[in-house]
Amino acid sequence: MDTRWKPNVTVAAIIEQDGRYLLIEEHTPEGLRLNNPAGHLDPSESLVDGCKREALEETTCVFQPEALVGVYLSRFQRPASNEDITYVRFAFCGKVGPANPALQLDNGIVRTLWMTPDEIRASAQRHRSPLVLRCIEDHLAGQRFALETLYTDPSVTGF
Repeated sequence: MDTRWKPNVTVAAIIEQDGRYLLIEEHTPEGLRLNNPAGHLDPSESLVDGCKREALEETTCVFQPEALVGVYLSRFQRPASNEDITYVRFAFCGKVGPANPALQLDNGIVRTLWMTPDEIRASAQRHRSPLVLRCIEDHLAGQRFALETLYTDPSVTGF
């Protein structure tokens, strides 16, 4: 039996336009929650490609990461099932295109919404994770790291 601890790697898109941030509202085991467009990194994809994919699936918008906002470690204990999950989140900021009406939001996503930082702060009890607000606050503070900070070895993508 493999007893090695393995945190979940996730990617998140921190998307801002005209002072508002794009969030998603989604069904979770804890109820309807707000989140950044985010999800798990899939096998054979780079962090940047994973973020592009997740943003498209959850918002129907093409997202082009331009910088890394930060790398975050968090722990979540699900009361109903006693699950104890640790996440490593890579959050990216960049440019987003318009929603594509030919695409549908990913399963479980109810809607997308643009919110001001104050609206996001006021809705903290509805956030899927404390990282939703933390990533936005770091973005507002101007925290940016070059994408070249991240390296994906060709063995990951098979190219």
